[in-house]
Formats: sequence, C-alpha cells, structure tokens
Amino acid sequence: MTLTPLHDPNRGKLRVVGLMSGSGTNLRRIIEHERQLVAQCGSSPFQLVAIFSDNHQSNATQIGADFSIPVVTSDLRSYCQAKGCPRHDLEVRAEFDALTVRLLAPFDATVAAYAGYMSIATAPLINAYCGINVHPADLSLERDGKRRFVGAHPVRDAILAGERTLCSSTHMIEEKVDGGRILMMSAPLQIQLADDFDGESREKVRMAEASNQDRLKEAGDWVVFPLTLQHIAEGRFAVAEDGTVHFDGKPTPQGLRLGSG
Repeated sequence: MTLTPLHDPNRGKLRVVGLMSGSGTNLRRIIEHERQLVAQCGSSPFQLVAIFSDNHQSNATQIGADFSIPVVTSDLRSYCQAKGCPRHDLEVRAEFDALTVRLLAPFDATVAAYAGYMSIATAPLINAYCGINVHPADLSLERDGKRRFVGAHPVRDAILAGERTLCSSTHMIEEKVDGGRILMMSAPLQIQLADDFDGESREKVRMAEASNQDRLKEAGDWVVFPLTLQHIAEGRFAVAEDGTVHFDGKPTPQGLRLGSG
C-alpha cells in the first residue's frame, strides 16, 4: 500500500498561511507553538508565512505586527456589496476565493490553517491548499451515518444531547462543511453545568455553551491545532490510495486521539 505524506519534510520546511476572520486566538497559539519549538529545539518544522483575513475589522493586523508576519486583508462583505450579491452567494464566494488564492500565491505555502475563518471555502481555495481546520466537537460521533455535532453551535448541541464530555477535532477542509477527514482529537473535557442548569431556558443554555466553549478552546483547540500542524510538517500524517488517513504508517480513520493512553 502506497502512503503519500501530507508534507514531505525532505522537501523543506512546511509553509503555512493562516486564515482568520475575528480575534485570531487560534492563530496566535499556532505561531506561539512554532516559536516555542524554535526556542526549545533550535528550529520548527513549519512556519506561518502569512496571515489572510476576510474581515477588515479582525485582529489580523495586530497579530501580524506582534509577530512580524505579513498580513493580507480582503473584506468579503465589501466584495459582495460591490457585486450586489448576498454573502451566501457561493458563485461570488468562489470568485472571492480565487482572488484570495492569487493574493496569497507569492508566499508559496502548501497548507492553510483555518484559524477562526468564518467563510465557507469553495473549490478555488480548497484545491489550492491542504486546508486544516479545528472544530469544537468530536467529529467521530455519528447518527444515521451523519456527523452529529457540526455547524455553528456544536458545544450547545452536545450539551442538549446529554453528552458528558467535549473535545476538539482537527480535520481536512473538503467540500462538505465539517465533513473532512479527521486528523486529531483532543483529550476529553468534562462538561460543567451550573446546578440550576435548565435546557429549556435559552439564557442558561447560552451561558453553558459560552463557558464550556471557552474551556474547550483552551484545553482543546489551542493544544490539538498547533500539534496537528507540527505532525503534518514532520511527515507523520499520510493518505493511502483509498483516501484513508494514516499516522506513523498506521490507519487512523477516526483520528489520532490525545489522552487515550
């Protein structure tokens, strides 16, 4: 069986572009992890070479200044308004993504880290890079052949479904939103609910979602996302001829789980 690594370290350091739309906390942790590897080991197998934001009000400029990384901003809302089309028009989104690819071409990256990037990726962007995303849910959980906790509110949905733990999953960006092949999952995090939690109260559900998602970001996203990029850069993740993901030569169809012993 032939395995093709997502990145061959013999070809040099993995070059990554970071995509973001808001605060960029996930992106900060990726950059900090890279710098920590340099401090501890003398080098890092990956380098974040540029930041792209589709929102001119995001923190991209500040993050770029803090770490001396080039920033490219192309505001999606303004782009759609100029076209006279709604933001959810995927034909216009494909034009925008093609423009994004052209703007990022000079940085010669092969992986895109979707670090809080709130736009649905279309074919031009998906095909240009090996896209990696982190999602605040266990994407291996399915019901009737479909992933259970996808979309914008997976933490809320997991709480209301009676789940006892949460985890963050990294996955490849593919055509179906939150449907890409799983790479890694963080260690399980116990859900914490107030004594007076009531699943019928919107405010209490909102508060439970917010508090648990904040905890998961720190214990899950900020751990597993940088580590996934490191392992890709080290050549440890590969894809077989049938499309299945392998880690260190072994199949991991449900992702590599941290804290599983």
